[in-house]
Amino acid sequence: MLSLHGKVALITGLGQSQPEGWGIGAAIAVLLARQGAKIFGGNRTLASVSTKEAIETEGGVCDVVDTDVTSDIYEDPCGSLSEPGSPATMLEEVWDSQVDLNLKSVFLMCQHVLPIMEQQGGGAVMSVASIAGLRYIGKAQVGYSVTKAAIIQLMKTTASSMHPKVYADDQAERYMEIRHAQVPMGKMGDAWDVANATLFLVSDEAQYITGQELIVDGGITSSTGRT
Repeated sequence: MLSLHGKVALITGLGQSQPEGWGIGAAIAVLLARQGAKIFGGNRTLASVSTKEAIETEGGVCDVVDTDVTSDIYEDPCGSLSEPGSPATMLEEVWDSQVDLNLKSVFLMCQHVLPIMEQQGGGAVMSVASIAGLRYIGKAQVGYSVTKAAIIQLMKTTASSMHPKVYADDQAERYMEIRHAQVPMGKMGDAWDVANATLFLVSDEAQYITGQELIVDGGITSSTGRT
């Protein structure tokens, strides 16, 4: 049960530089190795050597390379996992580094791994997000929270879009018919529907509304997804 023998696990961020406790990536790597997977890991520094040693001590296989997951070309990454700041106070370069480290890295991993999975006929992608991507957790860390929310949606969209394949150009008309049929109100909205909702939210009449979602979708989110 839960055997991973014959499988390879590609894990980024499996470094374990702290002498006490376990990082999430390190714990995942060790556990998957215990179940038989061969581990190939990437980390910003080779602090992950302790993870490699832990796996090999138990008889597992682990190779680790010095990796910058924010770029196809190696360069020293900047930023950290979570920087404090709101949109009014966060520097642009800090925002960019947060997006690169937390979100672009996941995109690039998928971009390189998914074609290989398709060629081999299977596989699985798992990303670690945060409750900060689900709700405000009491501290201003807009870059971290937004990127973690985006990871959740990236995984949902990727999982859905891989099956079936994207419609060909000659099927565009049929695709639009399906999209209209999925909306309970019978048609997709347009830019003016969003603009009208925006006008309300920025008006004085909406001054007591804050931190809420207003979904402008003709009811599709609340439906069962008619096709």
